[in-house]
Amino acid sequence: MKDTPNDSAVSDPKTDVSLDKTEETTTPLRCFLSSIIAGALAFASYSLFSSIVQTYATKAVTSNNPIVINITSAVRTLVMGVVALATGVFAMVAIGLFLLGIQLMVQSFKKA
Repeated sequence: MKDTPNDSAVSDPKTDVSLDKTEETTTPLRCFLSSIIAGALAFASYSLFSSIVQTYATKAVTSNNPIVINITSAVRTLVMGVVALATGVFAMVAIGLFLLGIQLMVQSFKKA
């Protein structure tokens, strides 16, 4: 099979996605519903985070070996950090989608 230099530049109109199509499908309702979903995930992630913190606070490390204590501390910090990061990401996505919905509503009112 012979490759031509312009194979990557050829586009199929059926699969070509344009920005106009994206703007039509982005509605304030979709933004608000997605914001609610992301907010629910952020709340669930926060609840998981607080549960993990409480569990780690009540269960002490029962070893006298300093290596075990250091590894346990590192793993606990890593787990709490990952869950806290997930909480923050979901919360920021929820806020961003909510603000996008407001922006789309304002733009639609300006057009009308």
